[in-house]
Amino acid sequence: MQNQADELYSLLIPLHQHRLIVPRACVAEVVRHMLEPVEAGAPDWLRGMLRWNDRQIPVISFEQLAGLPFAEPGGRTRIAVMNVLGEALPDRAYGLLTEGFPQLVRVNREVIEPDTRHAWPADGPIVCQVRMINEYPLIPDLEQLEATVAAGLAPAGLQPV
Repeated sequence: MQNQADELYSLLIPLHQHRLIVPRACVAEVVRHMLEPVEAGAPDWLRGMLRWNDRQIPVISFEQLAGLPFAEPGGRTRIAVMNVLGEALPDRAYGLLTEGFPQLVRVNREVIEPDTRHAWPADGPIVCQVRMINEYPLIPDLEQLEATVAAGLAPAGLQPV
């Protein structure tokens, strides 16, 4: 029974050249890529708005927001609808562009270790990178990410076109 308490069900979210790893509870649903455009003046990383559960939620490119290489959406592109942790986003969700479906993994101390090859900015959306067997996923700073999305939406009062 002790092993179960030391494990965390997580999702590996595929991006263009990286993967994110987040707790399973952070992802509400994965949906098709269907966006409504936003008005001119939106940040580059704000890719559009998604009608989800009778709400309009912003959809972002994590790579663009983090300054990483990114690809334009294609046939494998999906949107991971993320549950928010804080109060920054009023609709309590946002979408994250993915390159396919997230993969469920069990994480424990035996399969994960820090990877210190890269130094990530303290005020950015990436906490660190880890090594999981032969994967090197990024751990996002979800609270920072939510605050950045909210700040990017607020100045222009962005709404779907």
